[in-house]
Amino acid sequence: MAVRIHPSAIIEENVNIGEGSSIWDNVHIRHSTQIGEECIVGEKTYIAYGVKIGDRVKINAFVYICNAVTIEDGVMISAGTIFTNDRFPRATTSDLKKLRPSDPDEHTLPTLVQAGATIGAACTIGNDLTIGRFAMVGMGSLVTKSVPNFHLAIGHPAKSVGCVCRCGQLLLRFPPDTTVDEQEIECSACGLKYAISNKEVTELTPPS
Repeated sequence: MAVRIHPSAIIEENVNIGEGSSIWDNVHIRHSTQIGEECIVGEKTYIAYGVKIGDRVKINAFVYICNAVTIEDGVMISAGTIFTNDRFPRATTSDLKKLRPSDPDEHTLPTLVQAGATIGAACTIGNDLTIGRFAMVGMGSLVTKSVPNFHLAIGHPAKSVGCVCRCGQLLLRFPPDTTVDEQEIECSACGLKYAISNKEVTELTPPS
């Protein structure tokens, strides 16, 4: 399958784009970034240098992805989401006489979005954290710490309020400020089964 790149997109040198991927209008992809197969990068999205993106990733419009971000297979990043990579950003040196370079340094911190996760529209993603497998971050959330596998996290700052199936269906809403008794749950939408113990989610019937 051919790669489709809109004429207005800016693709810098040493960018690898996998077969079947589509890059839409006014996208800017910096040098040395890797994009897997069958991905979609929506209009007016910016992807910094050295970003690694897996296969079948859907990135909607107006997304900002900075250096040191890794996105695994099957992730969805909704419109207007912003990633960050510096906990203490400054434009200049302390004497205000010299711009700090944009290249990675000791202050650059990584972010990992694991396979199957979804990030809702207009989220802000902090750094030095992981968004777990098939986790879901609700729209408009501010993520300041890692989100466990299959958890639903929402709010400012985002907190885990429940867990979701691979298909995205809500499995269980966590009771506030208490532990969750060990139990097994079957997804009402697709029938996959999970074990939940103290908010840790384990797949019992993963797809083969």
